[in-house]
Amino acid sequence: MNIYKSIPAGLLFALLSLVIAANASAHCDTLDGPVVVDARTALAQGDVTPLLKWVRADQENEIKAAYERTMAVRAKGGEAKELADMYFFETLVRIHRAGEGAPYTGLKPGNSVDPAVAMADKALKSGNIDRLVSVLTTAMAKGIHERFQHALEAQKDADKSVDAGREFVEAYVVFTHYVEGMHGQVKACGAHQGEGGH
Repeated sequence: MNIYKSIPAGLLFALLSLVIAANASAHCDTLDGPVVVDARTALAQGDVTPLLKWVRADQENEIKAAYERTMAVRAKGGEAKELADMYFFETLVRIHRAGEGAPYTGLKPGNSVDPAVAMADKALKSGNIDRLVSVLTTAMAKGIHERFQHALEAQKDADKSVDAGREFVEAYVVFTHYVEGMHGQVKACGAHQGEGGH
């Protein structure tokens, strides 16, 4: 079975968007996420400009001021440099998150990154998305098939007893809510794109 043909393009896009967009926020607040990686480079090269893409235009001055303070303290070396860097990473990520309308809950270790988001990063670096698409569509198809099969089996005995009927209803609700949730994401992503979102 060709998995690409078995899943509607809109649903696939919504799944990719949901996984990447929902987790991208969390990914950006990790120590090896793209925001902090760019910040390390900017501090090493002495140029704040590449970091400005991570914040809204009205937040630029705050980042530039934090950058200047950080560079001044970094010059002292040692522990002062480490503390200054961490201050800057936290400031940049907090402001970036605020620009997304998301709360800042602190910097997290790199191993907290969702595997799908890590794969998305690798896909961007390699220029090839096939592996990511395959993993996500396989997982989505598996989720649908498992819930469907459970509901289908439970449906066969649904009228044999109240308990059997309840088991079917529970399986039915899980299955239909799963599908409904995916469809809702398809509609939401479509509407968001139509409004010129990204």
